[in-house]
Amino acid sequence: MIEYALLFGLGFLTAAFLVFLVSPAVHRRIVWYTENRMRATMPLSPQEVRAQKDMVRALYAAENAKTTQHLLREREKSLALQLKHDSLALDAGRFAAEIAGLQAQISDMSVEAAEQRSHLRKDENYISQLKTSLHIAEKASAAKEGELDALRMRLNKLAEQADNLKIDLAARETEIESMTFKANAVRVERDNLSQDVGLLQKRAKDAEQTLAQHEHAVIRLEDQAGRDAASAADKDTLLGRRQQEIAKLKEQIKAANAELRKANSALRNAGLQPVAADAVSQERATGETMATELETAAIATRLSEEVRKRSAAVSKQLLKAKSDASHDGAIREEIAGIAASMVALTAMNEGPSSPIRDLLPDAPDNQDGERINLAQRAATILSEPG
Repeated sequence: MIEYALLFGLGFLTAAFLVFLVSPAVHRRIVWYTENRMRATMPLSPQEVRAQKDMVRALYAAENAKTTQHLLREREKSLALQLKHDSLALDAGRFAAEIAGLQAQISDMSVEAAEQRSHLRKDENYISQLKTSLHIAEKASAAKEGELDALRMRLNKLAEQADNLKIDLAARETEIESMTFKANAVRVERDNLSQDVGLLQKRAKDAEQTLAQHEHAVIRLEDQAGRDAASAADKDTLLGRRQQEIAKLKEQIKAANAELRKANSALRNAGLQPVAADAVSQERATGETMATELETAAIATRLSEEVRKRSAAVSKQLLKAKSDASHDGAIREEIAGIAASMVALTAMNEGPSSPIRDLLPDAPDNQDGERINLAQRAATILSEPG
């Protein structure tokens, strides 16, 4: 704490010492500025003093002249104001008289205004009555205008309906004309259709006759197919037996061939001539003949089954053909094919010695567009049995 006090005192003394050192220079500077100012403002010679006095006198004279002029102007203004005051007093008297007259007029006018108010109230009442009557009249006129508008709209609608009726009438007339043309066309078409119906009836009768003939032929073919099916069943049983016999013969041939090979090998080993195979070849030929017969029987069985199916299909088509005669050609071709198959089946069942084979052509050669007869069809089936 003492150290701070000592430092503060030391600083204060240092500042005082610095001020003591700087103060003479500052004092001299102030004195110099003051002397210069006084020299510049105060006269130093008599001429300057006289000049200043003359200047003061001139300033006083100028101010005195200005004051005199101002006083003269003020006097003139006061005189003008006095005159104006007098004139205003005269005007005020005149205005007072006028005001008195006006007040009298105002009183008279107030009386008249009261009368006018009474008349105005009466007029207002009358106007209100007129307004109510006018409002009623406006309502009535509005109602009449509404009725007139409704009548105008109704008249317009009636005019539109009349125009529409005229248009409909014209359209009906055109429709009637078109219907007459159509009726004439329908009459012509009816005549043509009646002619066509007559032709179709004739064709239907012819088709019914041909259908009856085809039905009889189909019945005959079905009977024959039944007989062929029975014979085919018998042949199937015979074929089974023959196949069993062929299997036994094949086994015997295999056994004989094996024994023959063993014997030939033994003879070769012994240096002797081997045994000829004539018996074996005969047995083989017999087996091949039996195999051919079995194949022919199988083909005949398959052909008879096919003929039976085709005949059933043709009978169904004939039943449908009673109502539709557009497939007569196809039905005829199918019946001809069934008949040719029956001929070929009969020839197969009778064997190579059948007389039917002599009646059939050897090489059927058909040209384009030429009709194929029954013999050619049967020959084609026999030439290609598979």
